[in-house]
Amino acid sequence: MSRLQTTDGLTDDQKELLKLVKEFVDEQIIPVATELEHRDEYPQEIVDGMKEMGIFGLMIPEEYGGLGESLLTYALCVEEIARGWMSVSGIINTHFIVAYMLLQHGTEEQKQRYLPRMATGEVRGAFSMSEPALGSDVSAIKTKAVKDAEGDGWTINGQKMWLTNGGSSNLVAVLVRTDTGADSVYKNMTTFLVEKESGFGQTAPGLTVPGKIEKMGYKGVDTTELVFENYRTTDAQILGGVPGKGFYQMMDGVEVGRVNVAARACGLSMRAFELGIRYAQQRETFGKKIAEHQGILFRLADMAVKVEASHQMMVKAARLKDAGKRNDLEAGMAKYLAAENCANVVEQSFRIHGGYGYSKEYEIERLYREAPMLLIGEGTAEIQKMIIGRRLLEDYKLKG
Repeated sequence: MSRLQTTDGLTDDQKELLKLVKEFVDEQIIPVATELEHRDEYPQEIVDGMKEMGIFGLMIPEEYGGLGESLLTYALCVEEIARGWMSVSGIINTHFIVAYMLLQHGTEEQKQRYLPRMATGEVRGAFSMSEPALGSDVSAIKTKAVKDAEGDGWTINGQKMWLTNGGSSNLVAVLVRTDTGADSVYKNMTTFLVEKESGFGQTAPGLTVPGKIEKMGYKGVDTTELVFENYRTTDAQILGGVPGKGFYQMMDGVEVGRVNVAARACGLSMRAFELGIRYAQQRETFGKKIAEHQGILFRLADMAVKVEASHQMMVKAARLKDAGKRNDLEAGMAKYLAAENCANVVEQSFRIHGGYGYSKEYEIERLYREAPMLLIGEGTAEIQKMIIGRRLLEDYKLKG
């Protein structure tokens, strides 16, 4: 068992689940990940295997057909899955965020309608805040829902961007403007639950998924746009049933999403470390294994410290959330630290591989293209620093 990324205080049930996930990753994901990634092929067999294991319902309560596990358990499973292939962990992440938002903010009718089918993977979730000209400025959202003069109907028009699972999902939580006269732009935003068919093209009346966005890395999973043209919906599809709460609902979802991204970065870092230390003990130069050269030994030590520090920060953020405590500071720290460390660890492993690291025959080449996504997903490093800085000023505010 690896000495790195161990977690104290786990129950026997948690340990057993993580053991099963690790076996699944080693046997079903790692052997095929690079080949599927190079073909940009959706990992259907892997997804089917995760459905059978109950991964899609990991944090959904038992009363809705899920396993009812903690955020920590979920994050540790995601860490392990990302070690196998980061794209697969992305398929779960967006699904999980939508399920979490439904559980925390949905009406009982919405929970009963969606959560049992989300637990089995029959309903697959995606969520959407970003737009083509938006970036991190959520207040600039232009996609708009207009309420009918009479009745409970709404019409949505606009274009959303960067939806992970945009094509394969059949339920999307979408943040839009609803100008209801509130005094804050953030109180004039609403989350709608949008049902659609899986696939591309017109997936519902007034709703189009144009196709997959071609990406440098993070392949296999579909990343798409979502175009609304006079799309019709009703009050019943507003998350929680009340307009104007969408921004705060999304921020709650993104907060747990940041723990998830941190976990994914931890998994990717661990795989890069494994590849680096293995190669260093196989490759010989100047008559000895390169692991015996001081320069390589220093690299390995530095990588291991970053892998371990990221994991412990991620675990702390997850445990705070599980305890019902505010964790925006720790989640921001975990996401920032883990993503930056991941990029560094992957690069160091790449350097250890030398010229072979540039070859598509070696797994580190894939990791080198995947790591940058974690630097921007769920908020850039600069956004995390803003969150961290503002919280620190709250906690350390001068008195008097």
